[in-house]
Order: sequence, then structure tokens, then C-alpha cells
Amino acid sequence: MTTNQVSRAPAISPLAIRERTGSTSTAEIISVLKGEITGVHIKQAFSSEVAEEITANFVGNAGLKERKDGVPGQYVGASHYRKDAVTYFAESENARPFVDALFHNLVDPVRGLFDALKRELHDQGIELRLARSEHGQANICRALSWSGSGTFSLEPHDDVAQVLCAGNDYELSAVAKSTVAALNFYPSMAEEGGNLRLWSHKPTVADRKSQGVETTGYPYSAAYLDAVPWREFQLKAGDIALIDGGFIHGVTGQSGNGKRRLVLNSFFGFARPDLVLWWT
Repeated sequence: MTTNQVSRAPAISPLAIRERTGSTSTAEIISVLKGEITGVHIKQAFSSEVAEEITANFVGNAGLKERKDGVPGQYVGASHYRKDAVTYFAESENARPFVDALFHNLVDPVRGLFDALKRELHDQGIELRLARSEHGQANICRALSWSGSGTFSLEPHDDVAQVLCAGNDYELSAVAKSTVAALNFYPSMAEEGGNLRLWSHKPTVADRKSQGVETTGYPYSAAYLDAVPWREFQLKAGDIALIDGGFIHGVTGQSGNGKRRLVLNSFFGFARPDLVLWWT
């Protein structure tokens, strides 16, 4: 660690978290998008039957792949992380039938939220759509399952850095100027741990440079976060968590026994005052 890394103390930003059970509030989702609140935790947002079916469809999915980005686990779908637009959208198109297969014969809770939010935003004169280019269109979500152990299954990180540095060939780069919202549906959760931890710190470009993560946002060191307060989402299967992905967050270590931790993940945010983009 350099002297610069040690000398930069993280600025503390208060967390404003809403919790509810059962129903999804599009107004609260839009509040996260507009930076008015930090996050929303919706408990029992979709049924255990749907959660179990999605999990089974993930395990048996023909498009299931091993992650190669340094995070142990498996996935179905495509990620924009550290990819140019040509590669990302080509992978999204190739993965589409496998993502659709996650919801075979089910009422899709991800698309249900997307459609409800699309209607609400439309009434406000705002378009919500999937990110796209001449090479294809983003998927509605990607499915991720972790197999890591230790203090964190997923190390502390932010979701803005890679969007900010995505390049001019991505229309989603514009979203980094506003709030990059990270949306997670949980069809399956580990019996212990695997919680979403959110730190009271929204790093700047200078903060990322001090940690050497200016283009990736991953990972922030334990020493850097040592004095920063945090809060955890105590997650169960069927829950939804939505956060301002500009705040540093991570996934706590999980039990090695029992159920896997499976997440359906998407990102979205304002590219213009009249346009919200959605991608993975």
C-alpha cells in the first residue's frame, strides 16, 4: 500500500434504507434511481415455489458457465464487466435463450418489476428500455452463484467504476453521471451468511485511484474500510435488494453446507433525464 492509499480517509455518507414485506413499490425504486434513498430491501417479494423453480432451472441450464473473473462461482447470462460493447452485446444475444430458460413456464418476477417500473416511468415522460447497440441488446438479468469462502464471498466493490470507464461505444457510460442502481433477486440463499453488506461510503474517482481500482471498482481493502460504518441486508430466498451501486458493497462469507446463494442481477440508471437504461 502506498502512502497515498494510507493518507486518504474515506468520506462517510449516511445510508437511507427502506424495508418492506411482500409488495414492491415503484416509487421507492425511483427514489433510489434519483439518489434520494440508498436502498430498498423487499422481503418475501416472490414465492418460494417460483424461487425453487428458478434455482432448479439454473442448476440444469444448458448455458451454465464457470466464472473467469477472479470470483469463484457459476453464471448464466452476460456481464458488461471489463468487456467492450461488441463483446458484451454479442454475448448477451448468445445467452438470451439460456436466460429465458431460467423462467420456463413461470411468471417472471424480474420482468414483472421491469414492466411495472416501465409503466410508472412512462407516466412521468421517461422511457425505460434495455441497453442496446448495433451488435445486440442486453438481457433482463443474469444469474450468479458463488462458491467462495472466507470473510467475503464477494469482496467490497462499487459498480460505478466500470460503467464510467466503459468507453464511448457503450450508451450506458452516461449512466455513471447519475445513480447506477444494482438490483438483486434471491431465488436461493445460503443457510448462514451470504448477506449483502453496504458501507457508508460512496467513493470518488480520486478514492478509486488511491485504491488502484479506478477502472474496475474492485476490490477495496479492509484497511481502507476499517473505520467506515456498514449495514447488512439479512437476506432470505424470495427477497429483492436494490441499492445505489455507487456505495461500496460486498457479500459476506457463507456456510459451505446446504443451499447455494443464487442471485438474479441487473443494473439500471438514468442516461438522460428522459431515459433510463437497464443492463447486466
